[in-house]
Amino acid sequence: MRETERRFRPEIQGLRALACVLVVVYHVWLGRISGGVDAFFLISGFLVTGQLYRAAARGRIEYRPMWGRMIKRLFPAALTVLLLVIAASVVLLPQNRWFQTIREVVASALYVENWQLAADSADYFAQHDSASVVQHFWSLSIQGQFYVVWPLLVGLVLLVARRTRGDVRPILLGVLGTVFAASLAYSVWLTAVDQPLAYFDSLTRAWEFALGGLLALVLDRVSVPRPARIVAGWAGVAGLVSCGLVLQVGTVFPGYLALWPTLSAALVIVAGDTAFSGGADRFLGSRPLTYLGDLSYALYLWHWPVLVLYLVVRDQEEVGPRGGAVIIVLAFLLAVLTHHLVEKPVRVSTIGTGNRWGAYRFGVLAMAVVLAASGAWQWASVSQAKSYALTVSNPDHPGALARTAGFTYWGAADVKPVPSFVAVSQDWAGIDPVRCGISPRNADLEVCTSQTTGHPARRIVVAGDSHAGQLLGALLPVAEKKNWEVTSILRGGCPFSTDSDAVPGDQSCIDWNTAVVDEILTARPDAVLTIGTRDVKPGVEERVPGGYVAQWRKVDEAGIPVLAVRDNPRFGQAPSACVETRGITAPECATPRSELYAERPPYETLPDLPPNVRFLDFSDYFCTAEVCPPVIGNVLVYLDDNHVSGTYMATMSAIAEKAITEALGWADDHAEEPPPGG
Repeated sequence: MRETERRFRPEIQGLRALACVLVVVYHVWLGRISGGVDAFFLISGFLVTGQLYRAAARGRIEYRPMWGRMIKRLFPAALTVLLLVIAASVVLLPQNRWFQTIREVVASALYVENWQLAADSADYFAQHDSASVVQHFWSLSIQGQFYVVWPLLVGLVLLVARRTRGDVRPILLGVLGTVFAASLAYSVWLTAVDQPLAYFDSLTRAWEFALGGLLALVLDRVSVPRPARIVAGWAGVAGLVSCGLVLQVGTVFPGYLALWPTLSAALVIVAGDTAFSGGADRFLGSRPLTYLGDLSYALYLWHWPVLVLYLVVRDQEEVGPRGGAVIIVLAFLLAVLTHHLVEKPVRVSTIGTGNRWGAYRFGVLAMAVVLAASGAWQWASVSQAKSYALTVSNPDHPGALARTAGFTYWGAADVKPVPSFVAVSQDWAGIDPVRCGISPRNADLEVCTSQTTGHPARRIVVAGDSHAGQLLGALLPVAEKKNWEVTSILRGGCPFSTDSDAVPGDQSCIDWNTAVVDEILTARPDAVLTIGTRDVKPGVEERVPGGYVAQWRKVDEAGIPVLAVRDNPRFGQAPSACVETRGITAPECATPRSELYAERPPYETLPDLPPNVRFLDFSDYFCTAEVCPPVIGNVLVYLDDNHVSGTYMATMSAIAEKAITEALGWADDHAEEPPPGG
């Protein structure tokens, strides 16, 4: 029988089981990625292409019933898991992770989670997000997109074959070969340039499906001796099992190294039925493995949320052997229930048989339930965030003012900190995006400018990375009061420097900084505000990089003052998340000041500083004499593990006003009101 003819191959079902078990075991016990997902992609390409080719050979692809069957097969289990994950997350997940989870649940329900994660990988302000409970839906999203695009591609080939009176097989081989080569080349290039983005990009994974499709088209034309097939079967199993142990899949895929698991899976398929009692197909086609293959979809869906929620509830970063066993057993039981009570009943039901569009209506309704639940959760979260934010200006929440000399607290005795835990991770300060645009002098620069009344009294440029950007929370209230114009030129992970200090060797950051200096020299502001030190974190000595000084010197040559702010601390955990789970007074949520700051700032002993530089040290507003606490003046200081919340920065506005005006000699500047007629 030819391989392109439809028949059940139990070893492929067992291969599915093996790939799923590897994914689960590597995630739970080893904290690594196995490459099993890549095997799934190849298997899908093999099976779906074979199905489509058989339909094309008959002269017609029935799209409506085919996609209807896909909806009945994929939607019930996936949407059930998403709905139950929402319920579990509301109860178990810290509120600071709610907005991220809601966003990703919606993306998962719409089968675009991979693109959501790709966008987050390119968004500096989302890179500090924790792994969400539905992050694993990225691969299901790519597969869902494949199930839509691939039939259309084969249908296009069928149309061309009809118009040219050609044979479908050679045309389809040529198309899939082109997809394979182009996608693999793109995958290799993008993995080298931006691996996190490449990992989630659908186009970098298309070659894996195409490889499976090519295998489906040529397997019946290739005769492999039985001994070679026996060897190939076990070589494929060994290659698949060892891939995640040998390679750091999560940091090097999906470039050419992803050929390892995909070719391993291909070897198993090529081996086929060896009719040998010691063959890999006998093992993979066994009853336990084929049943586990039936459960593989539901098991994949459940293992990740169970793992993440277990770690949250146990307040752990990794699981031991016993905890891992608990997670796997629980995920397996949930998979059994989902398969037998949800997945299988819907698949064999009459939905979509009596009505041509019944499966589609069912899919839309099921998806609408998940989206409605997500919307309700979002609405409740936003309402809670707003109710907390309204209290920030009253005496109950003095924030940084609580660290000023002679301060006396006269607010309420029992006050919840602000912003709310649900909102703190989104509490970024900044200029209204409406007032942002691309510089006419350089397309790489996004320039944002605050609004003033008439001619501004002073003009300040805030330049550098996100730590410079967070200073806007303190500066903007001062600017509004004094009619200063504030311009921000920022790029996450790229400090104001002649070097690439955050990511060594990042030439794009160096080029960006060159453009920033040109922009500043053209604008000639009254001052430049930036960060003056880095590496304020345990086990590392705070320093002033030479690239910082060299950049300040360029501005000094134009006679423009530079305000260099001593950086805030960086931690190994998010202090606000620690407070939510362990309480404000938990000692593990605070870090001894001596582990972060030296008694003397590093710039005090630095020779040959440009004369235009003035340093501002706000460390006493982040730390007491002994510790750097997570909450000061009933305000959460940090939104993640190293960025200060916009709310806390806002409470520093009076402090920043005094420091800036004194450092620049603007203390006696009475040009606070707009000029007459302004």
